[in-house]
Amino acid sequence: MFEVNIQSSIKFDGYKVIYFDPIKRGKSSDADYIFITHPHYDHFDKETILNLKNRYTKIIGPEDIYDDCIEMGFAEENIVTVKPNETYDLDDMNFMCVPAYNMDKPYHLKEYNWVGYVMEIDGIIYYIAGDTDALVENESIICEVAMVPIGGTYTMNAEEAAKFINKMKPKVVVPYHYGMVVGSDDDFKKFVSLVDSNITVQKAYEEN
Repeated sequence: MFEVNIQSSIKFDGYKVIYFDPIKRGKSSDADYIFITHPHYDHFDKETILNLKNRYTKIIGPEDIYDDCIEMGFAEENIVTVKPNETYDLDDMNFMCVPAYNMDKPYHLKEYNWVGYVMEIDGIIYYIAGDTDALVENESIICEVAMVPIGGTYTMNAEEAAKFINKMKPKVVVPYHYGMVVGSDDDFKKFVSLVDSNITVQKAYEEN
């Protein structure tokens, strides 16, 4: 089971409790793993991370979060730094990091080596895109559920995201990253209208 509470803040609650880019979450100290796509405030919220972590929590993200993780009290052995186009084994999990960047905007530069993630969670393969444009190099990702931004300005917009998803062809797509900083429910409606009818669109910000 997963839920998205706001922006790109995802919680998977199954065999393990796994968070991606958690923000605006209360005290629970229940995280087994916290995955970060990049260090912008709406994806790397230190207050929320401290609310979720316990002494065993492992945090995974690009190299530029390392120092902040040390300051937040993570032990070195519980910090895993990652790069795009690499595959990792962590405990009993295997995951791949994929590129996440802007092609013609200055907000998420390719050289920052920020990432999206492809991984199997409770028997389902998910693609969590991070903040990115619709990159040709990611169209061949094989997944059952894709989670992609649609808000525009800092990422792909609804139309670009729909074209991207129609090429990727997951079974289910969850559009997110709208309604907080940029984008609105109108972007969600536009996205739905443009996605191929054989792909199920599942709305974020509701329990799934």
